[in-house]
Amino acid sequence: MPDATFTRPDLTTFTRLDGLGLEVTGQLLEPDRSVLACRVVEPDDWCRRCGCQGVPRDTVSRELAHEPFGWRPTTLVLTVRRYRCKECSHVWRQDTTAAAPPRAKISRAGLRWGLVGIVVGHLSMAGVAEGLGVAWNTANDAVLAEGRRLLIEDPTRLDGVKVVGVDEHVWRHTRRGDKYVTVIIDLTPVRDGTGPSRLLDVVEGRSKKAFKDWLAERDQAWRDGIEVVAMDGFAGFKTATTEELADAVTVMDPFHVIRLAGDALDECRRRVQQELHGHRGRKGDPLYTARRTLHTGADLLTDRQHERLDKLFAGDRHVHVECTWGIYQRMISAYRHPDRAAGRVEMNSVIGALADSVPEALVELRKLGRTLTRRACDVLAYFDRPRTSNGPTEAVNGRLEHLRGLALGFRNLTNYIARALLEAGGFRPHLHPEL
Repeated sequence: MPDATFTRPDLTTFTRLDGLGLEVTGQLLEPDRSVLACRVVEPDDWCRRCGCQGVPRDTVSRELAHEPFGWRPTTLVLTVRRYRCKECSHVWRQDTTAAAPPRAKISRAGLRWGLVGIVVGHLSMAGVAEGLGVAWNTANDAVLAEGRRLLIEDPTRLDGVKVVGVDEHVWRHTRRGDKYVTVIIDLTPVRDGTGPSRLLDVVEGRSKKAFKDWLAERDQAWRDGIEVVAMDGFAGFKTATTEELADAVTVMDPFHVIRLAGDALDECRRRVQQELHGHRGRKGDPLYTARRTLHTGADLLTDRQHERLDKLFAGDRHVHVECTWGIYQRMISAYRHPDRAAGRVEMNSVIGALADSVPEALVELRKLGRTLTRRACDVLAYFDRPRTSNGPTEAVNGRLEHLRGLALGFRNLTNYIARALLEAGGFRPHLHPEL
């Protein structure tokens, strides 16, 4: 750095306490933490009751956890002067709100460090608490409250949303209490190719009412701007969208459509297995051995897998599985077709075939046909609106599953929702004016 200009070492500036209205007066390095003695820079000696000037009375100390420097947590010991009014005898302390909120145990810089660690570094709350040198509950309450204030409650956070994805999510695996929530995702960046999806909100429950109430809470201008809603086969989400977003197009995304076909294939395979052998699939049973191969796209099959399927479908014993597998493969090829118009024609043909000419013995295909016929418009809408898949919603669900494991489980839904929004909300704290 030949052109750098060096100045005199200043611990106040180095620890960023000048922005908190503090000045370092001493330091103490202990084995498990660093302690900085500080004083409040502004005198604040005017009475807040009568406006007269007060005189110094005594001092008190206040400890705050600060952002760590190195591997030691940093603790601030503030010397706060108290004043007494000569006229009305009122006693008050110097104002320290620039350094920390009233009755807080963490400085504002410490809160910012913890918030950035959660959002950008994806730290666990235990890691944040260890870095600040405070208890888990102290760090959790303070950092999540700061995240709600700065990021989640930002009135512009929902601006520009045009494409929405909605899905259910299991937020805890327990026997007691409601374990499901509804997640609402912004898919606009994915459709426009400008970035990843982001989590808009998490709503307790998985019902039509949960999604409908959330939509009703948004202002009319925001609802009028929604163009597409991607979802799975749950009819409640479809009805809520129809009632609250009259101009939005509902799209049943390929992930869940193919999953319906895959479930039908598995059910058919298990039924045939029971009818032929009288027991569930075991090692060595042809249907059980081929269970993964059956779910592989025909264009991705290896020579060995082709031989396995040819042997499986050689006779008439597995004809029901073969018919269901054929429909499953036709649906996959429709979505993979390079020409979306041709893919739409192929998918429409599959839906028509399942609606009209399925034998009664193929109970799984008849059930699948009823579902696809009822949601045909939503299934076919995908081909007219590319990049509106609900797959990114599943990706966010995966991140939330990681969050649940990273945080060693949540018992409080409010804390879970706040942490989930900070984890997957697409925030960029480095661009925020207060961060």
